[in-house]
Amino acid sequence: MAASITHRITGVALYFGTFLITAWIVALATGAECYSTIEGLVTAWYGQIIMYLWAVAVLYHFANGIRHLLWDGPNIGFEPKTASAVSLFNYVFAFVGAAAIMAATIWL
Repeated sequence: MAASITHRITGVALYFGTFLITAWIVALATGAECYSTIEGLVTAWYGQIIMYLWAVAVLYHFANGIRHLLWDGPNIGFEPKTASAVSLFNYVFAFVGAAAIMAATIWL
């Protein structure tokens, strides 16, 4: 049940987070002054937290979307034990994957 609710919440978060990512890209196209303002917000500690949570939402929504495709198509994963294991995997995948992405952007 929690996985379904989280899937919906991450979908809404992605909707609003995409506006922030779009603003960042538009600022890049607008010019150096506008971009430096947005870049300052994104690279601040609170901007990094927002970017991390957005990456978590992307990865979780992606992984859980695959789970829904398996449910709808070949009807795989409906057993309670399997559904719980896949839900746990999706949470771990999202948080660890987002941490790896953030680490790669910092160190590369």
